[in-house]
Amino acid sequence: MSGEIRRAFAPGRVNLIGEHTDYTGGLCLPMAIGLGTTASFERLLGSPEVLVRSRLYREPVRVGLDLSATTEAIRAIEPPWGRYAAAVVATLGPKEGGVVEVESDLPVGAGLSSSASFELALSLALGFEGDALSLAKSCQAAEQLAFGSPTGILDQASSALGRAGFAMRLDCHDLSVRYVPLPEEVDIVVVDSGETRAVAETAYEERRLQCLAAEEAIGPLRQAAPGDEKSIKDPLIARRARHVVSENARVDAFAEALAGGDLAEAGRLMDESHASLAGDYEVSTPTLDELASHLRRFEGVFGARLTGAGFGGCVVALTRSGALSTRLARNDHWVVGPAAGARLL
Repeated sequence: MSGEIRRAFAPGRVNLIGEHTDYTGGLCLPMAIGLGTTASFERLLGSPEVLVRSRLYREPVRVGLDLSATTEAIRAIEPPWGRYAAAVVATLGPKEGGVVEVESDLPVGAGLSSSASFELALSLALGFEGDALSLAKSCQAAEQLAFGSPTGILDQASSALGRAGFAMRLDCHDLSVRYVPLPEEVDIVVVDSGETRAVAETAYEERRLQCLAAEEAIGPLRQAAPGDEKSIKDPLIARRARHVVSENARVDAFAEALAGGDLAEAGRLMDESHASLAGDYEVSTPTLDELASHLRRFEGVFGARLTGAGFGGCVVALTRSGALSTRLARNDHWVVGPAAGARLL
C-alpha cells in the first residue's frame, strides 16, 4: 500500500433550458451545482485492478487494468452500477491499481447528472491529466462506451466547466462557452418528482434517431430556422425537429433575458420549453406536467420546466429569492446555486 491518496470532486448540474439539443450540436444553458461526487483513490503497488466502493451501493465493483475498451466488455461488468466505473478505467487506462471510495449527495436518477459527476470525479482521482474540456470529452467517451450510444456532452461539460455565480451558454457543436451571470435576487429550485428514470430504459435512443431522420430531410438542426421543419413530410419527425429548432432559439433568448434581469421573460421561456418537451418531443410525464404546473401557481415563481432527459426526474423552477422556502416541506427539493467545476481537492 502506497499511502498516497488523491481526492477529487465533480459537481452535478441542472439544465435551465436547452433540453435534447446537445446530441445534434445545439445550444444548452446549464449550470454546475454544489451537490456532487467525491472520489478518493489510494494507489496499491502491484495491484492489477481498480476496486471501487460506493456508499450508495452494497456491492463494490472490480475493474481490471487490462479491461478491453468495448461496450461488450463493459456490459459484462457486475454489479450494473459499476459499468460507468469500468468505462472510465477502460477509457483512461491508468497504469496502477488501487481502491476508490466514492460518496455523493446527488440523487440518482433525478436528472442532475449523477453519472457524469461520478465519471469526472473518478477520472480526476485516477490521475487524469488535461484541461477541463479534455476531461469532459474523455468522460463523454466513457459514457458512450458504457451506454452503447453516442450521447451528447451536456452533462460532462457542465460539470467540468462550471463557474461559481454563472450559468453557461454552451454550444455543443464547437464546445464554446459564454458565461451568463445569475441575478442575486433569484433562486434556482430543483424539485424531485419522485419518478426515477434511467436513460438506458427510456426512448432516448429513439429520439436521437428521429433527429437524425429530420437532419436527413432539412440538414443540421443547429443551423435550421424556426419553420424549416414544415417541409418534413413525416409529422412525427417534424414535431421532433420543431422542438430542437425552437429550443435552440429559446436558449439565446433566455440568456439575454437572464443577463438583462427580465425574469418574467426568462420564466415564460422555461414554461414554453416544458410545453415543447411535453408536446413535440414527448419526454414528459403526467407527474412532471402536474409538478411544473403546481410550482407555477406560487407567487414569486417565474417559470418551471422538466430538467434532464425527462421520463421522470426533476423539475427546475426560477423563483424570486425565498419564494418557495416554506412551500415544499413535503417534497424532496434543493435550492442550488451556480458552482465551480470539477477539481482535485
